[in-house]
Amino acid sequence: MTALTLQQRMRCANPIRQSWSALMRLLDWLQSPALLVARLYVAYVFFNSGLQSLRDWAGTVWLYENEFHVALLPPHVAAVAGTAGELLLPPLLALGLFGRFGALGMFVVNAVALLSYMDALQPPAILMHVIWGILIAVIALWGPGRWSIDQWRTGRRGA
Repeated sequence: MTALTLQQRMRCANPIRQSWSALMRLLDWLQSPALLVARLYVAYVFFNSGLQSLRDWAGTVWLYENEFHVALLPPHVAAVAGTAGELLLPPLLALGLFGRFGALGMFVVNAVALLSYMDALQPPAILMHVIWGILIAVIALWGPGRWSIDQWRTGRRGA
């Protein structure tokens, strides 16, 4: 009688185990598209910010002189460095080319931006910087994913 109950338990557990395994395979498969979406979103936000800085360079310099207080850097140097980071790092992140380097650089740009004008930001804007920081940190920690140039290059080197 106990053996029969054990067999019945095993039969009941098997579909649960199979369902769990299928769910894990699905979640594993979704990692690459999720990382791609995160990379593209953050790259889009920062690249557009860099383009806006270029469109109104005088306004950008004025902001760095009067609103953004970047520690250790003169306002003109900070404006150039910030805009360069917003324009050069997002394509790396979006393509997953030197993805972790791009993510770490973007993390620094985001952190400096947040710290430089946190006192002038409303809570929703601060929250957006935190969300961007989390997404960027995930990419830096786990890499850009299988759907990236980095992964393609690694595969070609191994072949």
